[in-house]
Amino acid sequence: MIASLRGTLLEKNPDNVVIEAAGVGYAVTVTAAAQRALPAPGAEARLFIHTHTVQDGPMQLYGFADSEERRMFETLLTVQGVGPKVAVAILSGLPIGDLVRAISAADVATLTRIRGVGRKTAERMAVELRDKLGVPAGAGRGASGYFPLPGLVPPGRRGEVYGALQALGYRASEFEAILSALDESKPTPDLIKEALAAMRRK
Repeated sequence: MIASLRGTLLEKNPDNVVIEAAGVGYAVTVTAAAQRALPAPGAEARLFIHTHTVQDGPMQLYGFADSEERRMFETLLTVQGVGPKVAVAILSGLPIGDLVRAISAADVATLTRIRGVGRKTAERMAVELRDKLGVPAGAGRGASGYFPLPGLVPPGRRGEVYGALQALGYRASEFEAILSALDESKPTPDLIKEALAAMRRK
């Protein structure tokens, strides 16, 4: 399995790129964020990779700007009916923080604005990812738009950060100490970025 790729960027197309590493050119489907982070062709580039294989089909590579985006992609793939192409469209359609909030709040209207996401898919995302976000089915919506889990998820924007980090595959024990240091006066997407940066410094 290929987990990351570093080499010379040969081609940069709207939805895919070609990176040459050790004399081999790898075609990689990328998200909008990964596309923006890449340099001009001819320069060295690095992508975090998800290797997707299907029975009797070719191996396909999907590239991401960082490991957090890749974690979210792999989380989306657990939803019934969401394949790699739809997962890439979802990540390209909403920043991760906004996506987590929309899923947590079962905001079907926001989710269906993403290309390739219909109402049924949006509803399945809200239901099937709710447990991964620490949100029990039938919970009431809090003032922040997040569905808090009493005794586990902190209130307010820290709770939104908590849910985002869980959706990315992190365990609560890895980030609970970081949450207390966050300034809740800042927007949630900024707090998520700060928490991820703090975890990378560990």
